[in-house]
Formats: sequence, C-alpha cells, structure tokens
Amino acid sequence: MQKRGLEQLGRRERQIMEIVYRRGRASAADVLADLPDPPTYTAVRGMLRWLESKGHLRHEQDGPRYVYHPTVDPDRVSMSAMRHLVRTFFDDSASSAVAAMVGMYEDHLTNEDLDELERLIERARSKGGAA
Repeated sequence: MQKRGLEQLGRRERQIMEIVYRRGRASAADVLADLPDPPTYTAVRGMLRWLESKGHLRHEQDGPRYVYHPTVDPDRVSMSAMRHLVRTFFDDSASSAVAAMVGMYEDHLTNEDLDELERLIERARSKGGAA
C-alpha cells in the first residue's frame, strides 16, 4: 500500500505514530500505556500492523514481541508537520507562527533560549531573507 502523509491518518493512527516518534521505538504494550482512552491490546496490535502495511512503520523481533520503528526520519516528519501547521493556521507566515510560539512560552524561555532565537534570526538576516 502507498505511504500517505501523517496528516492523512485518522486520529488514533496519528496518536500511535506520535507515540512511536516520541519514543523512537515502541511495542504494542508501550503504545497502549501512552494512549489516552486506550482500546484493547489486540486493537493496538492491529493498528500497528495496519500502519506497517501503509508503510509508516517497520518492526523487528525483540524476544517474544515486535518493536516498531518509524520508516521516515523524525526530522523530515517534523519539518513537514511544521510546514503544514504554518500554512494552515498562520496563513503561511513564519513570523506569525514564531510570535505565537514565543507568546505561548514566554514565561518558560531561558536566556539561553532567547540567545538561540536571536542567533537564528541573525543567521536568517545575514542570508538576506526573502526578497
């Protein structure tokens, strides 16, 4: 079956993929433990097999259990998700998205975080930005 983007998955499929990405690898028991309002263990195993048949996951044997890994690099997926988020909720405006993030976390940003943001802005400015 052809791979589809994560945004095309159903709610529960996305939840499972998010757990596997966050953990890096996960068994059915791991997924079950992390799912909100979890279905049965058998249902989770079936969804993991379904996601594998769609090309989103692969498994390896670890003793008596299967451990699932994502097939796409997490950095690539996060960039795709971020593009989708900015395009959908911020009218494709990176500055609006960054402003919203800074506003959400302003009480939690350390001086090191703020220095890193300044460094990234200066780097973008030195590259000339968009014309």
